[in-house]
Amino acid sequence: MTTVSPTPFSAPRQFATTRWSVVLAAGGVGSEARRALGELCEGAWYPLYAFARRTGLAHADAADAVQGFFAELLDRGWVKDADAARGRFRTFLKVAFRRHLGRLREATGALKRGGGVSTLTLAPPDAAARYAREPSHAETPEALYERRWALELLARVLDRLEEEHAGDGRFEVLKPCLTGSAGRSYAEIAAELNLSEAAVKTAVHRLRNRYRELLKAEVAGTVALPSDVADELNALRASL
Repeated sequence: MTTVSPTPFSAPRQFATTRWSVVLAAGGVGSEARRALGELCEGAWYPLYAFARRTGLAHADAADAVQGFFAELLDRGWVKDADAARGRFRTFLKVAFRRHLGRLREATGALKRGGGVSTLTLAPPDAAARYAREPSHAETPEALYERRWALELLARVLDRLEEEHAGDGRFEVLKPCLTGSAGRSYAEIAAELNLSEAAVKTAVHRLRNRYRELLKAEVAGTVALPSDVADELNALRASL
């Protein structure tokens, strides 16, 4: 059995760690700010959809509400009202979307479909099925949003770690060790990979360290100040 250490990590992929800062500084105006805001919104569609569903909206109305919200967010400069000193994208979206739903309900409850949102392609096709699998307990819309936000972010981080190891078949075998779903001992994994148990432990340790780095980078992109990262990480943990 070989004791060769796992292949070293590829060069760290560079992530924009100031996406929300870029948006705030520009008030959401300008091509760079709109691009950064669009990237931030991609991972927020389902958490906001789940929020809307938990308030009582049916699938179509909830989906339309989210699509319309993003269209207005991108086109009407709402970001200029965000507080840069306390700016967290997660919180900004939640508050702004709650107000958006309130305005829709005041407008006779009619949720218009389609208008001006055809250019957005953020909606996951399985949103209704995913929501059907959500726990049916009395979780508030806010709590569901926070939990789903955290889970979506963690999934993106894992996807990015997997991208860094594309073509390395060992990653798929080791990935369950990161998610707590391995169900096998290091010795069993080592036998499958034809590595020593020590080499497997080293590989998992490196993957976990890199995962933490990517997680911090992803979170940094959603806060205004680097000093907010630790507090945001704590908030994400608390929501799970």
